[in-house]
Amino acid sequence: MKHLFTDLFGEATRLTQGGQLQAATDLIQRTLRDAGLAGAVPTQAPPDQGIVIDAESRMVPDEELPPSAARGEHATAPAAEQWLDAAFSHRGRTLAYKLYVPPTAAGAAPAPRPLLVMLHGCTQDADDFAAGTRMNQLARDAGMLVLYPVQTQHANAQKCWNWFKPQHQRRDQGEPALLAALTREVMATHAVDATRVYVAGLSAGGAMADILGRSHPDLFAAVGVHSGLPLGAASDLPSALTAMRSGPTATAAAELPACPVIVFHGDADSTVHPSNGDAVARAGRPPGHPEVRRGSAPNGQAFTRTVYHGADGSNQAEHWVLHGLGHAWSGGSPQGSYTAPGGVDASAELLRFLLSHRRP
Repeated sequence: MKHLFTDLFGEATRLTQGGQLQAATDLIQRTLRDAGLAGAVPTQAPPDQGIVIDAESRMVPDEELPPSAARGEHATAPAAEQWLDAAFSHRGRTLAYKLYVPPTAAGAAPAPRPLLVMLHGCTQDADDFAAGTRMNQLARDAGMLVLYPVQTQHANAQKCWNWFKPQHQRRDQGEPALLAALTREVMATHAVDATRVYVAGLSAGGAMADILGRSHPDLFAAVGVHSGLPLGAASDLPSALTAMRSGPTATAAAELPACPVIVFHGDADSTVHPSNGDAVARAGRPPGHPEVRRGSAPNGQAFTRTVYHGADGSNQAEHWVLHGLGHAWSGGSPQGSYTAPGGVDASAELLRFLLSHRRP
């Protein structure tokens, strides 16, 4: 009898694994009946003890799925905005930085977002510059990441970017190489749209932003320069002081491809001569007749806005002369240094211009 049941259940298992459920059932019932044990097993399972579940199913075509599900992506939980504090090392030099990451809504993984590199002025740092420009608040609404590199006092006693030294005015050298490498690192570790990466700065930061935009057109789609100077305006500290006091006597910017740029400069700036702003906007522009418009901000601050159009009619450069403004970020917050609350909102106009440009 023992061998009978061993052989029985061995064969029944084989039939079941092969999908022949009815054949396995018939074998068990026939064997038990032949052995005189037919009453030990019901010929039909009770309704609530069935071992086979049969359910209706159908294939769902991709068009009936949410786009993320059709691509096999997983939904993500909402993420709060972040203000990250980190450091980056490149070629033996370490640079501290802060990174603003806007919040994300619940759902699929966020699409690649634009990135803006903000370069502070002398004596400033990331927190001061972010507070004064209010850039993080605007970036939250725009869904944009903002990177704030911080110059070290070891590299410059006043924490200025060294825009006036030849070794920091060229691609793949000095601070341009360091800042470009940091930008690429952030792009690699966050979801950044490589066609919408921008750089902007104030004063010495504005001068370095112009250097980066013109030396790295493969990285930056457009540039913002507030109260800054053009690439090549100086080659050492004495010539830097001359350019700041009287305007540039030379510029190397015309030798490089023109990058879309928006420039803000107060005509009462006694720290960086206003003619520097004009040189930044004009460098590399083809001859023609720019569009000039005069107006005033809600608080009455007057301005002159000159627009340089490309061959296709696109807005390639804007130069805002802010009448009566000194060396300060126009429309900034009093919570930061070197700001002029009220007047033209330079931060909002900056983002408008930058986001209208994509790198091919």
